[in-house]
Amino acid sequence: MKFNQIIRHFFFSKKSKPNFGKYSIVHPGKVSPKKQVPDNIPKPSYFRTGEPSENVMVSEIKQSGQIQSMRDSCRLAANILETVGHSIKVGQTTDDIDTLVHKLCIQYGAYPSPLNYKNFPKSVCTSVNNVTCHGIPDDRPLEDGDIVNVDITVFYKGYHGDCSKTFLVGNVDEEGKWLVEATEVCLEEGINVCRPGAYFRDIGYAIEQKASELSYTVVPAFLGHGIGSYFHGPPEIYHIRNVYPGKMLPGMTFTIEPILTQGKEEIEILEDNWTAVTVDGARTAQFEHTVLITNDGVEILTLPH
Repeated sequence: MKFNQIIRHFFFSKKSKPNFGKYSIVHPGKVSPKKQVPDNIPKPSYFRTGEPSENVMVSEIKQSGQIQSMRDSCRLAANILETVGHSIKVGQTTDDIDTLVHKLCIQYGAYPSPLNYKNFPKSVCTSVNNVTCHGIPDDRPLEDGDIVNVDITVFYKGYHGDCSKTFLVGNVDEEGKWLVEATEVCLEEGINVCRPGAYFRDIGYAIEQKASELSYTVVPAFLGHGIGSYFHGPPEIYHIRNVYPGKMLPGMTFTIEPILTQGKEEIEILEDNWTAVTVDGARTAQFEHTVLITNDGVEILTLPH
């Protein structure tokens, strides 16, 4: 069944009878100790204290050398994400994913950006089923029918590259597959409006409109962001209708990373101060790219090569 046929089927069936499908509600498991990074790997400002020292106040216009460094870091992040995707299987723990990501970052001379960022204890975020984002890798084995978002950021050549993708684990039900496909479509809608002179707020309008057409809800609590030698900075990229000011200009780099849910938009943060879960237990999916505004359009930096 082609995707547009799937969506038409799902749109009408969802309207008549909401159905979140068959999956397991995820609860946090045991977290292993924080991994170490060799002394020879260049590190971001927060690697010791957990607090970034950068104070970026305006959207940065990057020059050619900076843009090339962004391309390098983003390509590495995308390649690691692709490798991780090939490894995902039933019975693998999210801690296993963290171990692989950490190993690959070190192998290529990069620092795994999430590690100790505002005291996050792991090298990657892994969010399964009802975990909206910022899931901490632990000892829970992935089950047949899970969906898992893997959010990878690397600090390489002095710049951060950031991307994520939601993967299917084993035999995922139709409702889960539709959610994942629809989220990737919404990311594409957001990217397609990017160009010099476009308003940042156009991204949120496009994403929310497409999500509504597909009968999903955007989780509004989490935003895209500017990125460069700093992990997070302006502009803020909303994935819903908004009034955020400013226009895109050539040389700007930022992430677009919508989260869609089968249910309601409300989330809660668990006691670990990181893990976000849906209040109603619905599944969520997320996709993310880092993009560059060029002189005549937009370049997706986080494509594997």
